[in-house]
Amino acid sequence: MTGQGGEQEAKAAAGLSQEEAFARIRLLRSPHIGPVTYMQLLARFGDARAALDALPDLAGRAGKGYEAAPERRVQAEIAATRKAEARYLFHDSPDYPALLAYSEGAPPILTFRGDTGVLGRPTVAIVGARNASAGAVRLARDFAHGLAEAGFTVVSGLARGIDGAAHQGALSGGATVGVIASGIDLAYPPEHAELQARVATEGLLLAEQPPGTEPLARHFPTRNRIIAGLAAGTIVVEAAPKSGSLITARLAGEMGREVMAVPGSPLDPRSHGCNQLIRDGAVLVQSVEDVIELLSGFDGAVRTGVREGRPEWHPVPEEAGQDTEIEIADLLSTAPVAVDELIRQSGAGAPAIHMALLELEIGGRLLRHAGGRVSLA
Repeated sequence: MTGQGGEQEAKAAAGLSQEEAFARIRLLRSPHIGPVTYMQLLARFGDARAALDALPDLAGRAGKGYEAAPERRVQAEIAATRKAEARYLFHDSPDYPALLAYSEGAPPILTFRGDTGVLGRPTVAIVGARNASAGAVRLARDFAHGLAEAGFTVVSGLARGIDGAAHQGALSGGATVGVIASGIDLAYPPEHAELQARVATEGLLLAEQPPGTEPLARHFPTRNRIIAGLAAGTIVVEAAPKSGSLITARLAGEMGREVMAVPGSPLDPRSHGCNQLIRDGAVLVQSVEDVIELLSGFDGAVRTGVREGRPEWHPVPEEAGQDTEIEIADLLSTAPVAVDELIRQSGAGAPAIHMALLELEIGGRLLRHAGGRVSLA
């Protein structure tokens, strides 16, 4: 049996049957299933229900037992999503943002409140320091207002400082998207509860984590990849070295998007991150016109050719997968290595290698890293 009620919202998000929508949520919430594994399982088995049925056997080949996420937990999640007046957005929904779909490890399922139509406009991210200077806060607000008036949707993370100013400026001029590191039903920081409600009502609020999830430190880097993935370009207004804003900017660069930075005084540590970005190749911007000019030629296509293609999946004989798993485990260590390198060294076909890696991961023996790399757990 699967839950009713909230499943209608899940179903409507992607035109799925109630059973398949429920199975997809359950699959993604199951142990050792991240975005890459989830997509590989769907491609391999055709739908989430078949993938769930296959999980115990796949984990067993890696020498591990396996239990998928309990149905009652998924039922409770769907009920909480419904209570928060949110809905599910699946990776193959027509409303799923096209630019985000091109990013590595794009979230297969999001929860949202608001209007997904705002993502149909040109989109730019504005990020920066939480403890931003008064001048930087004003600049972020003015940039966001001007860009929103020019027809851009402004994306940010609803944090203190630059993020909050960007949302406020965009709301006064047009549309904004807030991406949060918690569940859709929680507001963080607490003082932004009213602002978050405005974003959800007048723009769009997105969350990858299930309802009720607290904003833990490990959730912010994954939140940052969504911000970078949604936007044609990312502007950093003020940031210290090694800050989350610089992570967002570098992720945007790896995705082939424009990276822009506002220069600042070398006497202010909060400007060192922006100045470092400019030194490393980010575009220096000082006005809304600079941003519009830079992004005016962006047609939605990823601008870099250095991308790992999406793997094609074909049926693999069961015995081939088992033999390859042993060989791959011998080639792996705790140091990340590219999947392409494993294919070259093993001499096996790509489908068999990907299947062997999938079995190791579901069995809890494999970790995936950025750039299509893997290692032993």
